[in-house]
Amino acid sequence: MRESKRISVGGVLLGGGERVKIQSMTTTKTADVERTVAQILALEKAGCEIVRVAISDEADALAVRSVVNKIHTPLVADIHFSPKLAVTAIENGANKVRINPGNIGGEKEIKFVADCVKAHKIPVRVGSNTGSIEKNFLEKYGRSAEALVESALCNVGILEKFGVNDIVISVKASDVKLTVNAYMLLANRTSYPLHLGVTEAGTTEAGIVKSAVGIGALLLNGVGDTIRVSLTDDPVREVYAAKHILRACGLDEEFVEVVACPTCGRCEWESMSLANKVTEFVRPYNKRAKIAVMGCVVNGPGEARDADLGIAGGKGSCLVFKKGEPYKKVAADCAEEEFFKEIRLLLDGE
Repeated sequence: MRESKRISVGGVLLGGGERVKIQSMTTTKTADVERTVAQILALEKAGCEIVRVAISDEADALAVRSVVNKIHTPLVADIHFSPKLAVTAIENGANKVRINPGNIGGEKEIKFVADCVKAHKIPVRVGSNTGSIEKNFLEKYGRSAEALVESALCNVGILEKFGVNDIVISVKASDVKLTVNAYMLLANRTSYPLHLGVTEAGTTEAGIVKSAVGIGALLLNGVGDTIRVSLTDDPVREVYAAKHILRACGLDEEFVEVVACPTCGRCEWESMSLANKVTEFVRPYNKRAKIAVMGCVVNGPGEARDADLGIAGGKGSCLVFKKGEPYKKVAADCAEEEFFKEIRLLLDGE
């Protein structure tokens, strides 16, 4: 596991061996405080731990004050082009600011932001991406991992020069292999916490696959302190996808795992429908348990032997099993009702 510096984002700790934190970003106009707050509260409910908002103009920057007073997660102000907007957002309560090396400006502009960051004792993320690499790095390295990393570290060096040391870094690309290569290169050159993500990943299905491959590859190699799954969709889906990635990588154990077979011609009941309903039902629970929904009794109980609770179907009836052992047989037409009774008993003790 890569050792990184521990920093605090509004009380949420990143790096230093802390658990990997989940982030997302709002899709609302930040100046529309009511809609922005409503979306952030929905993200919080889904499990988002740090939220980012776009600061496009002064109205957005000033609205940060009203937003942070109504939410419970740290707020990151996302800045492009304008150091003045970064300062205004920070002065209005942003818990962290993200700047883009490719468009924030030179040393003068970065110093302007650095002085404000230091005064308010908040961290800054240097977020490099392939869409906005500085011209000199593109000319030297081309559109590559080296260009992304050099761009980010150059700006990190300027922040350090002006006394800022609470820094998070990201080097994102829409190309998964390029993203992974950039982060692996960066991980060997700095001890700052790394924010992982595949930028412009796409719509839900394609975006989740690209993010899972890229973010998952890095996490399995011990790289990454916080993640954001970028989807062209409701940001709540980003949070759910991030959770699944962390769980698949063995980095989140406090959840109810639902395993289900893909079904085949032997399946003679609606196991697929039940598996989906069970998955939705258990989503809010933060406790370790494993539930299996299997298509048939041929291999079902054996394949899910380590499940706390399971069900496997047959013609006209289903077998409920606990810890891999048969528990009771129920008619197929009432299997769903009976199985949910057992799930509630397992999770709630009812």
